[in-house]
Amino acid sequence: MSSTETKAGAGASPAGADNATAELVSLYQKQKKIYARAVSGWFAGWRWGLVWLTQLVFYGLPWLEWNARQAVLFDLAARRFYIFGLVLYPQDFIYLTGLLVISAYSLFLFTAVAGRLWCGYACPQTVYTEIFMWAERRIEGDRAQRMKRDAGPWTIDRLWRFATKQAVWIAIGLWTGITFVGYFTPIRELVPSIASFGLGPWETFWVLFYGFATYGNAGWMREQVCKYMCPYARFQSAMFDKDTMVISYDAERGEPRGTRGRKTDLKAANLGHCIDCGLCVQVCPTGIDIRQGLQYECIGCAACIDVCDGVMDKMQYPRGLVRYATQNGMANHWTKAQMIKRALRPRVLVYTAVLILIVIAMGVSIALRDPFRADVVRDRASLARLVEDGWIENVYQVQVMNALEHEQRYVISASGLDGARLDGGEEFRVGPAAARWVPVAVRVPPEVASALGPGAHPVTFSIERRPDPTHDSAVVVEKSTFVVPR
Repeated sequence: MSSTETKAGAGASPAGADNATAELVSLYQKQKKIYARAVSGWFAGWRWGLVWLTQLVFYGLPWLEWNARQAVLFDLAARRFYIFGLVLYPQDFIYLTGLLVISAYSLFLFTAVAGRLWCGYACPQTVYTEIFMWAERRIEGDRAQRMKRDAGPWTIDRLWRFATKQAVWIAIGLWTGITFVGYFTPIRELVPSIASFGLGPWETFWVLFYGFATYGNAGWMREQVCKYMCPYARFQSAMFDKDTMVISYDAERGEPRGTRGRKTDLKAANLGHCIDCGLCVQVCPTGIDIRQGLQYECIGCAACIDVCDGVMDKMQYPRGLVRYATQNGMANHWTKAQMIKRALRPRVLVYTAVLILIVIAMGVSIALRDPFRADVVRDRASLARLVEDGWIENVYQVQVMNALEHEQRYVISASGLDGARLDGGEEFRVGPAAARWVPVAVRVPPEVASALGPGAHPVTFSIERRPDPTHDSAVVVEKSTFVVPR
């Protein structure tokens, strides 16, 4: 705790001030705990639908099999990345870049159209906070019960509920960590190794790290992550404009706010439609009051819309006191159709066009990618040497990577040098989704070497995949150099 002491009359104090006063100003204030109220409604249904969808995908994918292996597996040790029928190598890193660019443009597009849709519905922080809050409500009750229990002393009832909640949270966090590691270590091997206490040090670290992060962020920190740790809240304003659909409170319709009966004459009482019940604040996971306008803490979950619509129904007022709207739409009293039409503005069309082009380009690139890859590396231990009959020999290592999930046959040839002979390029096999280094040597007769002269000369290697019943032949061409010594 830090404080500053200010004495009136010192320096810029008014003339005639006789007495000095001290004011204690706290630079740090304890964060008030937020007890979010449960809410139901159309947007809450969408949010829970995405919770189910994302978690079924996340928890379920590692258990799916494809071609007698895990369907989605990032095998870092073998440098293979399996995504159903697609096998990627580190050389395919460009696709990860493409995926990140697509994600970024999608975020820009969704934010420009309707604000923080990602934060409110699909962000892992939101998803796991919803799961942890559901467990909390099931064990400790809804908002009023939790507040009353936390305000009272520690009793047996409070203690067992708290311990049970923590145990459930820890279990969810650990299973999330196990699932995360299961994308890198086959989960059907990972789970038995945990049960037999045979888990390796790195797997143990990442299970505990990811599990603790889930437990801490979704169980304890919650809105603090969104408000203070997530950078998106800080730069989102750069993607907003006055035609972005955001959660808005209709102050013109709602003010002056105040309590009243259902049959109260609003004109006679000089009241708006807001009954000042405070439910929009109680359901907000970040604890803001949407009636104070758009705030950076708002994650766009629309819980306040659902609860306010319920209140409007009970009061027999029209829905939409809190609703998705644009700043221009609220100021000009536009209909929802007019606001949606204005969403198709130039920046949105540009984002959409760029996103579509990137998705198409990436899809075509994956569909037309080489059926296998090959790299030619010169043998640095022996750049060039003189062999029998005066021939000049250069040695190379050819790496052949089979991107198919069954064994393939290959043959290597060299061209570009008259009279050259290749040793070691005979037919060989590479196993399913495997790589193999093949040593080869290129030799040229002395008269050719003399004609070429000392120095490096281009040579081309052709690696051909032999046809089989399921695939046609294919050729990868790699260029290298042949060195003639002085």
